[in-house]
Parts: sequence; C-alpha cells; structure tokens
Amino acid sequence: MLDSFFQLTKNRTTVRQEVIAGVTTFLTMSYVIFVNPSILADAGMDKGAVFVATCFAAVIGTLIMGVVANYPVALAPGMGLTAFFTYTVVLGMGVAWQTALGAVFISGVVFLVLSILPVREWLINSIPRTLKVAIAGGIGFFLAIIGLKNTGIIVAHPSTLVSAGSLTEPTVVLSVLAFALMAALHFRRIPGAILISILAATGAGVMLQLTPVPGFVSRPPSLAPTLLQMDVPGALEMGLLAVIFTFVLTDLFDSAGTLVGVTQGAGMVDKQGRLPRLKNALFADSSATIAGSVLGTSTTTSYVESLAGVEAGGRTGLTAVTVAVLFLLSLFFAPLAGAIPSYATAPALVFVACLMAKNLKDINWDDLTEYIPAVITMLAMPLTFSIATGIGFGFISYALIKTLSFRLRDLSPSVLTVSGLFLIKFIVG
Repeated sequence: MLDSFFQLTKNRTTVRQEVIAGVTTFLTMSYVIFVNPSILADAGMDKGAVFVATCFAAVIGTLIMGVVANYPVALAPGMGLTAFFTYTVVLGMGVAWQTALGAVFISGVVFLVLSILPVREWLINSIPRTLKVAIAGGIGFFLAIIGLKNTGIIVAHPSTLVSAGSLTEPTVVLSVLAFALMAALHFRRIPGAILISILAATGAGVMLQLTPVPGFVSRPPSLAPTLLQMDVPGALEMGLLAVIFTFVLTDLFDSAGTLVGVTQGAGMVDKQGRLPRLKNALFADSSATIAGSVLGTSTTTSYVESLAGVEAGGRTGLTAVTVAVLFLLSLFFAPLAGAIPSYATAPALVFVACLMAKNLKDINWDDLTEYIPAVITMLAMPLTFSIATGIGFGFISYALIKTLSFRLRDLSPSVLTVSGLFLIKFIVG
C-alpha cells in the first residue's frame, strides 16, 4: 500500500530508506521546537502554548506536504518569519501579538487563493534566481544578528550602534562552544547536530548552575493562551496591509527557494527546470500557515533542512509523514523545551545563517547588475532590522539598475510588479 501510494519503487526508494530520511530531517530541524517559542516569547506570547502550536503546525503542514504533494519536505514555523513577526511587527511597530497573528491568518488565506490560482506558481517560476538566493541569504544574516545579540556577543552602543559585549561571560563562552560543536558535528554528518549542541549547552549550564535543572517528559501544556487568539478585524483596521503583503512576499520566496533546492537535490526537477506537483506543494504551505495562525504561531513554511533527509535517501512524501509523526511525539517533551536558555538556542540561529549563506555561490558574481541588488538585499535586512525592507530594496534596485543599464530583457513582469508595489509602500509609509 505504501509503495503504491507514495510510488516508492518508481522513485527508487524503500520504506526503510524513507523512514531513516525522515528521522534525519527531524533531527536537523527539531531545534525549532526550542527556538520558535523562545523568539515568540519576546513578543509576549505564552511559551508553553507556542511550543504546542509549533509542534501541531509542523505536524499539519508536513502531513499535507507528504500526502498531497508527495514531497520529502518538512514544514514548521519559519525562523526568519518568526523574527519578522516578533522584532519588526510586534516590538518594532508596537502591534499586539494577537493582531499580528491576525495578519498571519489573512496572509495564509491570500497564500491559499494564490496557490489555487496560477498566480503564485507564475511568480515563483519568473523571479530571477539572484533575488531568490539573496533573500534567503539576507534572512540568514538577519537571524545571525539576532543570535549574536541573544548570546551577548554584540551589544548596543550609543556611538557605533553595535559593539562587542563581554566575551568572558560564562554564557557567552557556552554559546561559542555550542556553535563550534554544531559546526563540527554537522561536518561529520552526524544527524541532529543542532539539537545535540543545544542540549549540550543546556546541560553544561545546569552543571555550572547557570540554568535550573529542567524536567523532561510531561503532558503537553495548554494551547488555550494562543488558540484562536488571532485578531483578524484588528489586522485590517490598523492598516497592516503592508505587513500582510510582507508576510505573503517573504513566505513566497522562502518556500520557493526551499522547494527548488530540495527538489533539485532529490532529482525531481524536469528537463525544463520546473517542479512537479508545485501547486500541491504550495497548497500545503498555505494551509499550514492558516492552521498555524489559528493555533498560535507565526508563518509556517518549508524547511531547507529537508535537504538533510534528501541526502539520507528521502525521495517521497513518506519521509515527510515520518517527520510529522516525530513532531507529534515531541509534544510530550514540553518541560525540556521550556527550560532551554537563550544562550543555548541563539547559536542555532547563527549556525542556520551560515548554512543559508552557502547558496550565495549561485549568484552571478561576474555580472554587476546581478550581484549589486543581491548585496543590497542582504545588507539591508540585518542593518535595517527588517526583512521586508531588505526585500523591497533588493527588488527596486534590481529593476532600477537593469533599466538604466539597458538590460530590459532581464526584467520580468513579476519583478516590475513587485518592485512597483514596494515603491508605493515606501512612499506611502
């Protein structure tokens, strides 16, 4: 039955191979159950409820991806979008987290409509690869500066904006060692390198009495503090259309880059470079975002860590189903998740940023009209502390430089459309 449903033989794989791939993917991305609640707690959300919402959103999105699209891709709340939710929308703009969840819900509905219509598929296939890669890299750098801030390695400074913190603090030292351990374990291709390092740093903190002794297994916390708390009317009344647009645009390119990367790694792309069953995959992504906002978490998106499972042999949706089952079992480890300190999870943000940066090699560094917009995109995100601003700067600079260089053939209607919308956003404010 599994062979027939997931087409295992056709994809030259087996049940055992798919299960191993699913476990590998889960171990590489399971840090999200620790990091996501930590970031959203900064927005004032209940950490235990967000933990449950994170797990359930991952289960729902990943199951749909595996069963409907038959992709070996796992979904969970995206770290870049979670950072935008917390640090730009809630803390930066002063929007209540309930209203911000309402904006996520609306964006999910827009995702769904665009996924059913050919619009979203058209956008993904027509956006230049340079901007796709640059957006992913910029989000990575944005995560890095947040991680460095949370570790205490960089601190605010009145004259230079940022400066080095006290590098001899025990928590800073543990963060640095955790990051080095992640890199070493990942280099040795040990599954769960990020998770192992987070737990190792937490254990060291407990032994040094920097962190209280955590619990491990218990009943899942209550979901009530975040369940159905999204304020949809408030998101519309407060004029958050620009925020909703940013959620739509950011998730669009985030999921697009991940789906392209994973399907290429799995050998699923056809000779024309098109993705099979793309509409089904986009449907899974948008449905997961709606479900996540209802449960109480930020935008749910496809995870690039799915490539780890592909490298382990994952080729079908059975890999994704395996990941979903493991996220469901994770619900019973809430005490451990709640006790993980920021100095243990912050290095994961920096490490994920490094992994996301490796694709920058795909930018055409021999073409000035390509790499300058890419660099502007990547610099603007961390330096303005806004993913939306970085994306906007990137699109506008790409369209402007190409136009003034008489390279109009490189400008697709989608690039001009998105650039125009961002330009209006910056002018209107």
